[in-house]
Amino acid sequence: MVCTPGLNCHSCPAAVTSCPLGAMQFFLATKQSVSLWVMGFVVVVGAFFGRLVCGYVCPMGLLQDLLYRIKTPKRKMVLRWARYLKYLVLLLFVILLPLFFTHELSGVGETWFCKYICPSGIVFGAVPLFISHEFLRGMAGVLLVFNVFLTLVLLLSSVVVYRFFCRVFCPLGAIYSFFARFSFIRMTHDAEKCNSSSCNRCHEACLLAIEPRKTPNDPECVRCASCIDSCPNAALRYKSGLHHP
Repeated sequence: MVCTPGLNCHSCPAAVTSCPLGAMQFFLATKQSVSLWVMGFVVVVGAFFGRLVCGYVCPMGLLQDLLYRIKTPKRKMVLRWARYLKYLVLLLFVILLPLFFTHELSGVGETWFCKYICPSGIVFGAVPLFISHEFLRGMAGVLLVFNVFLTLVLLLSSVVVYRFFCRVFCPLGAIYSFFARFSFIRMTHDAEKCNSSSCNRCHEACLLAIEPRKTPNDPECVRCASCIDSCPNAALRYKSGLHHP
């Protein structure tokens, strides 16, 4: 089973690889031992890149970036408690429900996150399939209506609030956030170059409402590099784990 680093629904007509979240749920739901390949893949990617994956690889991240460019009033939100919802989604919908809630006859569970929440499955999987196959449209039911409605809410929210789904609901982002401070590729802040007493450009430029000079490796940072570009003194930069700041 070959995975991609970001969300990649196996139902997408163009998919040649699988989503790590879908793979995890599959192994838990079918009561197989969790694939060391899948877990090892996620750990290696997270340890090397951290949430750089969210910023540059995930198709849902790209879609939200494009939606945010639509000219509408924007709101920069500090998600104090809401950002922890993605960890609850990871624990509940990716791990516990697939593992413990099974069908009585088969003993097999469901891929709960894929089935009930994931907007990537709707946008890149269900929509192309329903458009291209007329017989599938006749099979649409309440669950699909719910999925489409939830996806529209998440996507429309991303027009106003930068990367709303990534920040609040994405369990893959939750996994990669654990590696933010320790990944091989991360951010460093040079206090000697920083003119923090009169300049707050990095914080103003950050669409995630992070203060890069205080927490350059914040778990919520998707490495968009807006703060690096905004700093007139080059106090912020990427570094590799082989070097010290």
